Amino acid sequence: MDLPIDHFRLLGVPPAADAQGVLRTLQSRLDRLPHGGFTPETVKARAELLRASADLLSDADRRTAYEAELTSLADSDGSLQPALEIATTRQVGGLVLLMEGGQPMEAFELASRSLQPPQSPTLGSGREADLSLLAGLACLAAASELEEQRRFEAAARLLHQGLQLLQRLGRQPDLRETMHAQLEHLTPYRVLDLLSRDLVAGVERQEGLTLLEQLVQRRGGLEGDGDPHFPSQDFQPFFHQIRAFLTVQEQVDLFSRWAAASSDAADFLATIALTASGFAQRKPERIAEARNRLQRSGREGIEPLLANLHLLLGEADTARTCFDLGASQELKAWAAGKSDDPLGQLCAYCSDWLVRDVLPGYRDLEAEPDLVAYFSDRDVVAYVEREDQRRGRSYLSAPAAAEGAESTSFPAFDVPGLPGTVAPPAPLGLDGGAAGGFAPLPLPAGATDSDDDGELDDEVPLRWPVPPRPWLLAGGAALVLVLGAVWVLRQRHNSPPPAPAPAPPVVAPAPTPATPAPRAAQGLGITPLTATRPDAAQVRRLLENWLAVKSGVLAGEPIPEDLDRIAREGPMALLTRERRGDAARGQTQQLDARITDLSLSESGPRRIVAIARLRYSDRRLDANGKVVETTAPMELRNGYVFGRDGDSWRLAATQSLN
Repeated sequence: MDLPIDHFRLLGVPPAADAQGVLRTLQSRLDRLPHGGFTPETVKARAELLRASADLLSDADRRTAYEAELTSLADSDGSLQPALEIATTRQVGGLVLLMEGGQPMEAFELASRSLQPPQSPTLGSGREADLSLLAGLACLAAASELEEQRRFEAAARLLHQGLQLLQRLGRQPDLRETMHAQLEHLTPYRVLDLLSRDLVAGVERQEGLTLLEQLVQRRGGLEGDGDPHFPSQDFQPFFHQIRAFLTVQEQVDLFSRWAAASSDAADFLATIALTASGFAQRKPERIAEARNRLQRSGREGIEPLLANLHLLLGEADTARTCFDLGASQELKAWAAGKSDDPLGQLCAYCSDWLVRDVLPGYRDLEAEPDLVAYFSDRDVVAYVEREDQRRGRSYLSAPAAAEGAESTSFPAFDVPGLPGTVAPPAPLGLDGGAAGGFAPLPLPAGATDSDDDGELDDEVPLRWPVPPRPWLLAGGAALVLVLGAVWVLRQRHNSPPPAPAPAPPVVAPAPTPATPAPRAAQGLGITPLTATRPDAAQVRRLLENWLAVKSGVLAGEPIPEDLDRIAREGPMALLTRERRGDAARGQTQQLDARITDLSLSESGPRRIVAIARLRYSDRRLDANGKVVETTAPMELRNGYVFGRDGDSWRLAATQSLN
């Protein structure tokens, strides 16, 4: 047979080694015996092959001729590779050396081929035992190499292939057990590998979902800890990471199935996913399903969450009743600092909840907590009108969940990605409260009791008011009230935003294509705008600074640590999610956005609205720098809102005006 290796690699010496170095290496290799399970015949064949290579490389004339052959192969078109012809009696010894020479995949493939009919050895012979042992060892070594290369699914498939081979032969039970353990170890990585693939890879993603369900079932559900190979301290961050690769519908389906198996944590996550889907896709029926699910849970302390859901369904008075019943004094004080109007307080709190706990964490969902846009949507208005006519809604009745509902506690499971605006109970790991009960509902992150200036956090996106439309006035009066409350909120100045939440860990570093560096990567830093009343030229420079940094981040550069000096959390969070999505697909973007004109439509002491015209184009590149998608140059007209925080102006929101 031909062994795909040359004498240098077989012996393990560099091409520059002299004769003395060759002989020293030979002795070392002879002293270092292979796995003890091989027969003496295989060990002897291995030694003979090592000596043959050493004899050739220590003979000056033979070595010169051999090196000339290798050079001619290297100068060919690449279709010819070095190989050693060995006798059949030395085949297993040669495969052992091939594995030791750093080629376990080739050793496994050749050993597997030798174990297949018609060339398979006699059943029960020493050669069959040696080949099966070699196949198992080479399979494990090759799978480890693939794992180091982060090719987890390829490693698992190779282990499955090796297991099937050894099971068919009925050989090497210890190696089969090791392979099973390695497969168990690979499962979380395989899930990440498969689910991080493009959404068009339907078969692979479905296999990843199946593995995820098996993983959760094996540990006894989200709250369980029955998998000794994957304890809770490892499962929690894994689950937090995996959610970013799931679409909103995949999360709804998964969590609903797990909730049906009496998982309280999954039930809560299904409620959040339904709310996100309903709000982003303007499907209030899904929000109604989330409300009903939360009401059926019968838990204590959920009234503020129910208030948000009732508000999104246009049930304004019911929402106010829920909030008054269940909100803590700290939360009520925070809300009172946002508006004098109780409905405005609910809108501020709902927007904060949406941006922090509901909308982040989905692969296919990017939405802003814009209540005006939501309540102005025709489908939402039609739903509210239909429900008003069907039920003759009474806004003064409190929800059933607030009246004598039996208390149940959440399990001790950390729901990742939901850092607590309004937290479910402490055992979920959201607010550090005691297990078995419900901790006081905390303030939204970053808010303090001294936040008494009535300003709204920048997570309520600043946009231009949408005047009530004639068709809107025909709907429920609650919608008009909510729109009015949001409009009042948007006239308030913004308080300093809370610190942005840390981004979840990335599975692999984002590739950087071999293309010219964006402007942000060519030395352009963060330059805050501190003028009390900046003019259009100063605002333009601030906007150019933001656009340059955004171009650099989408091209693969890290987000500057001081980006919050020119932008609030909302724009930064959107940029982070966009880059994270590109990284998961192994892609980057090259943007060319040049401001051709900018004017100020509003310029106050705390708020500036700029109207900008831009010349825009972009290119999307894969990991190899190949262009996969382009946007031809076009003219854009965008609106940008800037708010003054302390002594600096920061970007708060963006609006397309095309």
